[in-house]
Amino acid sequence: MHATHFVSRAKTLTQTKSSSVELLRSAVTFYCTWSACKPSSIKPHFIFPSQKNVSQLLKLRPPLIPLNQIFALTITQSFTSDLHLTHSLIHCYLSCNSIATARYLFDRYDYLFSWPTLLWNLMIRAYSKLIDSAESVVLFKKMMMGICYPDKYTFTFVLTSCCRQVSVVCGQSVHGVLIKNGCEFDLYVGNSLINLYCVFVRMGDAQKVFDGMVERDVFSWTSLVGGYAKQGEMDRACEFFGLMPSYNEVSWTVMISGFVVSGRYVEALGYFHDMLCYDSNVKPNEAVLVCALSACAHLGALERGKWIHLYMNKFRISVSSNISTALIDMYAKCGEIDCASQVFSELYRPDVQNFSSIITGFSNHGLGNHALRIFNQMLAKKVKPNEITILGVLKGCSHAGLVEEGTSIFFNMENLWGIVPKLEHYGCYVDLLGRAGYLERAFRAVKRMPMEPDIVIWRALLSACRVHQDVNFGELILNHIEQLNFSRHDGGAVLLSNLYASLGTWDRVAKLRKVMGVRTNNSNIGCSWIEVNGVVHEFRVADKLHPQILEIQDKLSEILKRVRVEGYVVNIILVSFDLTEEEKEQAMAWHSEKLAIAFALMSTEPGTSIRIVKNLRTCEDCHAALKAISKVYGREIIVRDRTRFHTFKDGNCLCNDYW
Repeated sequence: MHATHFVSRAKTLTQTKSSSVELLRSAVTFYCTWSACKPSSIKPHFIFPSQKNVSQLLKLRPPLIPLNQIFALTITQSFTSDLHLTHSLIHCYLSCNSIATARYLFDRYDYLFSWPTLLWNLMIRAYSKLIDSAESVVLFKKMMMGICYPDKYTFTFVLTSCCRQVSVVCGQSVHGVLIKNGCEFDLYVGNSLINLYCVFVRMGDAQKVFDGMVERDVFSWTSLVGGYAKQGEMDRACEFFGLMPSYNEVSWTVMISGFVVSGRYVEALGYFHDMLCYDSNVKPNEAVLVCALSACAHLGALERGKWIHLYMNKFRISVSSNISTALIDMYAKCGEIDCASQVFSELYRPDVQNFSSIITGFSNHGLGNHALRIFNQMLAKKVKPNEITILGVLKGCSHAGLVEEGTSIFFNMENLWGIVPKLEHYGCYVDLLGRAGYLERAFRAVKRMPMEPDIVIWRALLSACRVHQDVNFGELILNHIEQLNFSRHDGGAVLLSNLYASLGTWDRVAKLRKVMGVRTNNSNIGCSWIEVNGVVHEFRVADKLHPQILEIQDKLSEILKRVRVEGYVVNIILVSFDLTEEEKEQAMAWHSEKLAIAFALMSTEPGTSIRIVKNLRTCEDCHAALKAISKVYGREIIVRDRTRFHTFKDGNCLCNDYW
């Protein structure tokens, strides 16, 4: 049988889109068998294998196993001295993602040939796709020492690799070389340079490259906009986004994700709306949908979140694991834990992110037993928990008072699942003990921590002292804190000042505030958000910016008078300034969630639920006020504060005053 018959047949099958793997193997096996025979055993009608035959096989781009056989054949028949054949072998190995073998061939025979620029580019591009490899730069340096000259593609690939280096110095060196080679005005090289400088947040250099470009495309604009967004300069990003001649899905993703990262969630949803309404050529991708759902979650914008969910169902958008996780998180953070549970239950094979999201959702709603149940289901399905999972289940135990269960998970997390407790896990454990009244145990846990406790842990411990009215132990902790270099802790002085105020030691408050150099505490301004008719309204403590603020204040005064009849009494102990009782009552009245409630009662139909998101922990006074308002006005009020959810109905809260 002729050797060329196998090659011819393989080419025919390839053209008919049939699998030619077996035939390729047969051809290679034939060649290898022939080469092993002694010349005397060769029958006259056999055709000797030629370099052309092997080259034809390589043109079919064979899989790795037949390719290895072909490589062996080239060695046994001394075909490796053929430039084009070796070139084809390297190209085939790169196509099979076997970079190591391709590099072996490239280095092994470079003394025989002067590799063309195309082959250098193939090798540099292959390494540029690897996250942790700097070999693209190594090859580029080697290329520059030879007689081969780089072209615009070389610079594009090597700049991509420079983006993954530790510093921008390497990229700057390549920038200098490409200028000498006259490639600085090429569109793709310019785009790569902008991307390089944006990765290292050197926006001045990126802007210079952008301004000097003769030609720009949507990628040039998007890279620059993305750089400003990464640096947090969203106003600057908006400016250039508005000047863009056209957009693609990446452009919109950059803007929407930039607003989400910057905490400007209302604007993120605004841009998402604009993308759908004004750019029919662009459809939302996974990243955009996740960002939009995340913005809804942070704002508590349930109606918009539901609309996005319906949009995905209507247009049959594939729901990935990331989108499922974002949907669960959105519903949970918007107070619809049943909807979050429904999304989770419809997942065919939930992964660790899905489990972590629903566990955290149950925990934030104070449903610690539900969180534990899901956690046990996760373990039964052999899904290994991660740090976020453990954090979520510990939080659930803390909010539900499940001390023994939480303690068991905390002390076994490293042995059972290989998760070393971090600062956040210790914070949850201290909070778990403190809420349950085990103050001495909590304090011992803080002192035994392998890392220095941060302000969050001290705040949890001191808050527990205040909740359980253990002034003596609170003073003990304060004396311990004062022995530390507490100025290193962000907000430490403010925390001490507020605690002294709650204890009524105004002389110590005055002394500490004098040291702080401020009269008021502006570190954490209370903000609340509420969605009414698809519009998210923001309120701040003692707000004067809302266009209806005067009406809202009048409505709030009316509400407070009405609930006082039902027994609500202002808790003025929480005011951290030495004021008169009337001034203290006024200070408590203008808390942001109270203003949001007043606006909701003005703007929504009787009997409808009210959902509010707050950036700080709900204080005892607002908690008592909202319980009274839910009873007097017959409303269900759902408040998500910094740590958890509170659901007020008929004068009660589902947290049972345990938060």
